[in-house]
Amino acid sequence: MAVIRLHFSPADVRRITLAPRPDALFETALSVRLLLGAPAVHQGRRAPVTRWRHAMDGTPVGRAGVLAELVRRDDYLPDFLLQPTASSFGEAVESAHSLPTARLHQDLAQLLEPPEAVRGRNGRLPGADGRLRELAEGGPQGRDMLVRDLRRYHDASIASWWHHVTAAATADRALRAEMLLRGGVDALLTTLAPSWRWQPPTLHLPSPSTFDVPLCGRGLLLVPSFFATRPFLGYHPEEPTVLVYPLHEGAGTTEVSAGALAPLLGRTRAAVLEALRTPATTTSLAERTGISLAGASQHAGVLRDAGLISTERTGTAVLHTLRPLGRALLDGRP
Repeated sequence: MAVIRLHFSPADVRRITLAPRPDALFETALSVRLLLGAPAVHQGRRAPVTRWRHAMDGTPVGRAGVLAELVRRDDYLPDFLLQPTASSFGEAVESAHSLPTARLHQDLAQLLEPPEAVRGRNGRLPGADGRLRELAEGGPQGRDMLVRDLRRYHDASIASWWHHVTAAATADRALRAEMLLRGGVDALLTTLAPSWRWQPPTLHLPSPSTFDVPLCGRGLLLVPSFFATRPFLGYHPEEPTVLVYPLHEGAGTTEVSAGALAPLLGRTRAAVLEALRTPATTTSLAERTGISLAGASQHAGVLRDAGLISTERTGTAVLHTLRPLGRALLDGRP
């Protein structure tokens, strides 16, 4: 079996960080891969992704324009599509638009191989070579084409679903933070995905190709993905290696039951309890429910006193978790 081996030094272990949000540009690119026929993410586990794909049935791939050509290789995505530090899709698009020409050409070189050398899912769309070469040359027309196609596809296919993506990513991030708080780095890396193996100091990831990646003391940035079907790596000199991983199987898959509990607990408190299907800090709880930090703390206190949740403090942070009674109430069990 092909595998990526990430090799950690002690410095890398100390420099593992969690991205505050999904990568909007990379998620857009990965969603096109799904429309082109990538396998469903752990089929049967990810209901929100399945719903998105059903909603996109009949969507012409041509709507993605040059983006469909950038993602057509099963084993390759141009590095410039991975921009985890961008705070929004718009910022990421502008960053891609202003890339140095040398970087564009380097990232697109593999996609400009002769057709018979290309392994891909969707072949080559009409005019693909011309569009890719125009973009690789770095001229204003090629750059404007990239921005136009990115925005057109994102607005039509991703924008209305983005709140689902961010909610699922927030839940996943809370889960990873809990694992780190409860069991340290070993617990975090061991539970990233069922098929991944953490054998200190090496993390083994299933991959189309086998290669070794020393992290070289720069650390690792973990970026959750709603649309990823497998791990992806991004590398830039002097920066942490980026590891994009599929969201936890439970992230974003629960159905909201806060409405049914509202007459009993009150609408806001019911929403707080529902939000804790995945453990959360007070800050994350406030973000999920759209209430103030003080309000989240107050409602969590009432739920804790009622025996529905538990709260653990680690340093200056607190983590709220459902107790069996709270979960039974949400699940409708006696």
